[in-house]
Amino acid sequence: MAKKTAKKKVAKKKVAKKTATRKTASRKTSARKTATSQVQDYAHEIWLAGLGAFSMAQQEGNKLFEQGRKSVEETSSKVIGESNKLFDRLVKEGGKLEGRGRKMASDTVSGVRGDVESRVGKVRDSAQSNWDKLEKVFEQRVARALSRLGVPTSDEIKQLSDRVAELNKQVRALSEQQKKSGGAAKKTASKPADTKSGSTSA
Repeated sequence: MAKKTAKKKVAKKKVAKKTATRKTASRKTSARKTATSQVQDYAHEIWLAGLGAFSMAQQEGNKLFEQGRKSVEETSSKVIGESNKLFDRLVKEGGKLEGRGRKMASDTVSGVRGDVESRVGKVRDSAQSNWDKLEKVFEQRVARALSRLGVPTSDEIKQLSDRVAELNKQVRALSEQQKKSGGAAKKTASKPADTKSGSTSA
């Protein structure tokens, strides 16, 4: 019986030591967590945006192309507004995808608003660049379609206009040259006739 009580006491001491060790470890972990939580939240939002982009690309490839084409035709201020909406939507889609995969949500930090806004500015600039690329692709496709239909491009029309202007200059020059040479030819043609009539009279 004394052995059983001694074993129980030893077991209680071990449990107490484990509990104290866990409390100390959890304090250290929470201190590290507060120091790194902001960095993790930044990385997490970027990760969410990436996941959202991946999810949207799978779900709405053609739909995004049409939205992009329409957005290119609108004013630049609307493009900036659309890029903000797109970023928010990417974050939301990323959150949904992560929630399905992990089934756990992470805590948000309220003090990161300024950094997030600067990141939104960078994403906005990137989105503007992507819209410009999309606009170029759209213009190339329209140009190819017009080419197939036989409609000349603005460059071809400009080249033709330049060529017509050049030919007009040449025609004027030749016309003036003919007028000058035509008057000189009449004078030279009349001189030999005078010399012939002068020689027969002498």
